[in-house]
Amino acid sequence: MADQSKEELVLSYENALARLEEVVRNLEKGEATLDQSLQLFQEGIVLVRHCHGKLDEYEAKVQKLIEAPENLELFSAEE
Repeated sequence: MADQSKEELVLSYENALARLEEVVRNLEKGEATLDQSLQLFQEGIVLVRHCHGKLDEYEAKVQKLIEAPENLELFSAEE
């Protein structure tokens, strides 16, 4: 799981969301064992936190642009 957490840090919001949707579908099928379900659930939590963090970052950037448009700085995709 530690390696997976490191991988999540490099995922784009869109890729993380797509994987999260896949995890949810797998859980909803109800075909996974209890251990597999727990692993999927843990992965889902990591993905939700990652997506939430990305949204917070983008919200802060938008707010900064709204509050000070005269000091407009272009943000790179990595910022």
